[in-house]
Amino acid sequence: MDVFYVTDRDGEKVTDEATLNYIQTTLESDDCYYTEARDNSADIVPSESEEDSHQYSSIELTGTDRPGLLSEVCAVLSDVRCAVVSADLWTCNTRVAAVVQVADAATGVAISADPARVAEISRRLAHLLRSRSWCHATVAASVAEEPSLVAMHKERRLHQLMAADPESGVIEGDGAYLQPAPGTTPATVVEVTDCAQRGYTFVVVRCRDVPKLLFDTVCTITDAQYVVYHGNVSTEPDGVTAYQEYYVRNKAGLAATEPERLLLKRQLEAAVERRFADGIELEVRSGDRAGLLSDVTRIIRENGLTILRAGVKSQGGEAVDTFYVSDPMGLDYPVEPRTIDTIRAQIGEATLRVKKNPFADADQQQQQHDAAASVVGAIAFILGSVYKFYRPFQSLALVKLY
Repeated sequence: MDVFYVTDRDGEKVTDEATLNYIQTTLESDDCYYTEARDNSADIVPSESEEDSHQYSSIELTGTDRPGLLSEVCAVLSDVRCAVVSADLWTCNTRVAAVVQVADAATGVAISADPARVAEISRRLAHLLRSRSWCHATVAASVAEEPSLVAMHKERRLHQLMAADPESGVIEGDGAYLQPAPGTTPATVVEVTDCAQRGYTFVVVRCRDVPKLLFDTVCTITDAQYVVYHGNVSTEPDGVTAYQEYYVRNKAGLAATEPERLLLKRQLEAAVERRFADGIELEVRSGDRAGLLSDVTRIIRENGLTILRAGVKSQGGEAVDTFYVSDPMGLDYPVEPRTIDTIRAQIGEATLRVKKNPFADADQQQQQHDAAASVVGAIAFILGSVYKFYRPFQSLALVKLY
């Protein structure tokens, strides 16, 4: 029996009946199928469900990240008359993985039924990746008909794509670079040890708490061919650190060997770090139209920013795009406010909102620190002046009292 105490993202009790019914229906459903990880760097497959498979097709991409890559991919899709229904892109350790769901721009139906078109899109995307040695594997397009190849959670698929990439799925070294600077968010600590007394492998994950962290760790353990027998998940008293522990065995019922424990440790470190979205978070809302995503990503690229993560959704005639962007030199280089203003002006009819700006937060904290220091200095100056004013009278004594 598994027991979960959950809240919404605002930390409040979940009271929405539709949400509760969806959770119950999903957990009780037996129609869950998961695909095996493929090594293709560009693949076109049917969508996640049989109903939606007639509406759009999924394109999977993996390769080496570079500034403007998403913009180039969107330009290719726009040129071949494909409308982007949704897209998710992750980057980690200079590598990128993306799952893009597309439909025909004119008819709004899936493109998987047209083998010639699928081959043309695969060829152009392969050329885009391979022309600069961004692709290390062969490119293939397939139209899967088996039910087991249909259903797949997009974020789990992104984890699988990156885990299958030897340059992004495993962190080399001892993970020392994961240690944050003093005063920042908690470090990511993963321990995988042998519990010989009970025949389990003991897994501990301690890191900053973020949404979907449990999803990331459990999916990674499952995709690594382990079964969770016991587990405990909690948030530590500081409110920002999550603690997870699991007792696992492989599918043969055995504990992991030492090399297997090291591999699982690195896989979990990589999966947890992929969830942390750093950089400036931009949200673009606009009426959906053909080529919108291509235009937005091109504007971001032309203003000298690189996209670290992207989430794109289009529904009911409205497009909601979320981008985490940074300077191409890295997160240590702040983005000028005028750059964001320029992007906002060039996007035009769309609404651009800055949802998170770590550089502005740091500046605000510094300003608050400077203001507090100024107040303390002013108080010290006043007290010092009062002390100096009364000091000449300290040598006086009472002469006569009337």
